[in-house]
Amino acid sequence: MIHPENPKKTDEPVGNLQKDPDDWVTGDEPMTAAQASYLKTLTEEAGEPFEPNLTKAEASKRIDALQQQTGRGARAS
Repeated sequence: MIHPENPKKTDEPVGNLQKDPDDWVTGDEPMTAAQASYLKTLTEEAGEPFEPNLTKAEASKRIDALQQQTGRGARAS
């Protein structure tokens, strides 16, 4: 159910791992310090350039891609 006072809020449990970063209310804000730190680690491991001016949403997508590339953050089935 969508709440009329906040259309982004639903009764369905949705964590950040399931919600598309493009739909984040704060996705266009600068990435967090934690994202930057983890992204720096991942880019170094992958031999990729670190991009310091990403938004939260862009950083999340980049982290996901680099986790796939490096095998880091892979969940056990």
